Amino acid sequence: MNKVIQENIFNYLHKHGIENFIGVPDSTLKHFIKQGLKKNALVITTREEEAIGVSVGYSLSQSKTLVFMQNAGFANSLSTITSLVQLYEIPLIFLIGWRGYLINDAPEHEKIGKIQPELLKSLKLKNKILNEKNWKDNCNWALQNLKNNQSCALVIRREFFD
Repeated sequence: MNKVIQENIFNYLHKHGIENFIGVPDSTLKHFIKQGLKKNALVITTREEEAIGVSVGYSLSQSKTLVFMQNAGFANSLSTITSLVQLYEIPLIFLIGWRGYLINDAPEHEKIGKIQPELLKSLKLKNKILNEKNWKDNCNWALQNLKNNQSCALVIRREFFD
């Protein structure tokens, strides 16, 4: 997804009430992250589980929060999502960079990328894939889920190779 659209996604979510953007850097989300850094509205963590823990704290204090990560980190954090976020019904938006679905993508991402849709389905975590045409509607969908105290995921496909 191009630079302008990722910046627009960040600005739109920030303008519509997301106060905290917490996560682990991912090159798929690089323009989104750069925009968050420019706005001084981003917290970088070293692990996805840490990002989720900090985000849960913000959410419990009634502060709307988004957690960003790549899909390998999403897979690493399944236990934290199920035993904390879902068990205690903590409303968060997850923004997940989807790597590994491209042919000849980095080998470390291929397997997780192929099973990511099934992981989301297994968790019963509602999700939408963002693209240049639907991003605003899907962001509104995610904001409505948050308003209804439900977690959900927005997914951005990786469209380039490092």
